[in-house]
Amino acid sequence: MNRYPLWKNLLISLILLIGLTYTLPNFFGEAPAVQLAPNRSSEKLTPALIQRVETALQAGNIAHQGVTLDVHGVRVRLSSTDEQIRAKDVLQQAMGPNYTVALNLISASPSFLTSIGALPMYLGLDLRGGVHFLLQVDMPGALTKAAERTAGDLRSLLREKKIRYSAISRDGESVRIRFSAAETRAEARNLIESQYPELQLDDSNEGADQILSVRMKEVARRKVGEDALQQNLTTLRNRVNELGVAEPVIQQQGADRIVVQLPGVQDTAKAKEILGRTASLEIRMVDDERMDDPAALAAAASGQVPFGDEVYPERNGRPVLVKKEVVLTGEYITNAQPGFDQNSRSAVHITLDGRGARIFKNVTRENVGKRMAILLIEKNRTEVVTAPVIQEEIGGGRVQITGMDSSEEARDVALLLRAGALAAPMEIVEERTVGPSLGAENISKGFNSMWIGFALIALFMIVYYQGFGMISVLSLATNLFLLVAVLSMLQATLTLPGIAGIALTLGMAIDANVIIAERIREELRNGNSPQAAIFAGFDRAWDTILDSNITTLIAGVALFWLGSGPVRGFAVTLCLGILTSMFSAVMVSRAGVNLTFGRAKRLTKVSI
Repeated sequence: MNRYPLWKNLLISLILLIGLTYTLPNFFGEAPAVQLAPNRSSEKLTPALIQRVETALQAGNIAHQGVTLDVHGVRVRLSSTDEQIRAKDVLQQAMGPNYTVALNLISASPSFLTSIGALPMYLGLDLRGGVHFLLQVDMPGALTKAAERTAGDLRSLLREKKIRYSAISRDGESVRIRFSAAETRAEARNLIESQYPELQLDDSNEGADQILSVRMKEVARRKVGEDALQQNLTTLRNRVNELGVAEPVIQQQGADRIVVQLPGVQDTAKAKEILGRTASLEIRMVDDERMDDPAALAAAASGQVPFGDEVYPERNGRPVLVKKEVVLTGEYITNAQPGFDQNSRSAVHITLDGRGARIFKNVTRENVGKRMAILLIEKNRTEVVTAPVIQEEIGGGRVQITGMDSSEEARDVALLLRAGALAAPMEIVEERTVGPSLGAENISKGFNSMWIGFALIALFMIVYYQGFGMISVLSLATNLFLLVAVLSMLQATLTLPGIAGIALTLGMAIDANVIIAERIREELRNGNSPQAAIFAGFDRAWDTILDSNITTLIAGVALFWLGSGPVRGFAVTLCLGILTSMFSAVMVSRAGVNLTFGRAKRLTKVSI
């Protein structure tokens, strides 16, 4: 009557074994580490880099517990935070400015657990420590950049349609176009209204000049702000994800702010570098006249840059004078893919949108025989990737960038260009660092409260329900490590609200065992035999357990659906805890009772 078939006992045993295996990594914790990554995305990550790191650490007399190489760079595990800081200083000095060295934390789990994918839960900022930034997006800056693009678009459009104008200039967020005749202004107005319905046009006069003021309508202004915020979010996610930061939080807050949390990163300065690590593309014309003048070139290299020009180095270190006026930016790029040119050299193939294609076509048509510089801007450093001579007009919106050192660099540059640049400047308005010691204190307090609660529940169950109470405590412990195992398998992020969810789950999970125990007691009082009372107790308690857990599960799903941030973390823990508690309170508890009482031929008494 009270026996499980062999297959069911084996299934429960297998689930418990898997749960225990995936729970174990969480007991090993995390070790302080140093993470080293090249600043240039084209830098290759090879085993030779590990040798350089180990040599530098040996020269600095720093003992380490392992050096590993992955797609994000080199990670060095150390024994203490003091050694971690010393290692960071030694590596930064030894590797030079071409590498970023940041403090981090990595899992201390044994390799045999890691090899089967048994990894610990990620810890949130409040438990693991790390950095928190609140970034303010410069919406006026986004509108100013949009106005600059509008000025360039209108200049190209009027030239293409051969409408004569005196000058086009940007005044704040608006663009002013000067005409010498009212008829020409009217013609331009009709053309712009048909091509750009999102623009608002106003006529005015300044002496003999006919002025056409162009600015974006309010709906378009709002869309520019929303697009800038979303592009900044996407760019930050793309760049942070490449740095191996476990479970970063990058999300919008309000209309113009972004929250960035980087758990495990203890170096605020390096975290700021991470946030600024974006790449953008600019196309400008080379100042060929001054480039042919050795004296002007030498003066520019010494810091005396001619008016209207800027100087940037080529890959070979040779300075190039480029004009300040930007012909085209990466904002017009719709796609970027690595590939090869006609000579089988590494290249990046770029596809421009409609406006970008039209601008590029006009510029190449008007500057045949002149050099055009393609500038790559990454981490506030600008270099001229290539500066070819324009041989003919280039249409169709397809641009090819050559000059890549390798196919790996072409791939990385294409990825950076797809990730894009920040659409609007941002400034840090709030900066907070949670140290690892504070995180450890939070962990200690959270888990102490959970263990104290577990101990009090166990004491009550054993005193009140005796032998059956001990079985219930074992099933409760099973529920705890199954919940931790599921969270670890999902690689969920554990925060203080998550620990609260686990503690609440323990309190709720014991309800099912109490219901079962009281049912068995009731059956015994009604005169049923012990075996019949156990069978009826489990059978009749199931409906009540199911109803109570489903109602709580509905509340947990509602919290997850309507909540955000910590509320969602609490809801996930609560919902998973309900599912594991139903399994442990019914299946595992019943298996324990069957093994304890079910095999007795003549059971005369139940310790309950």
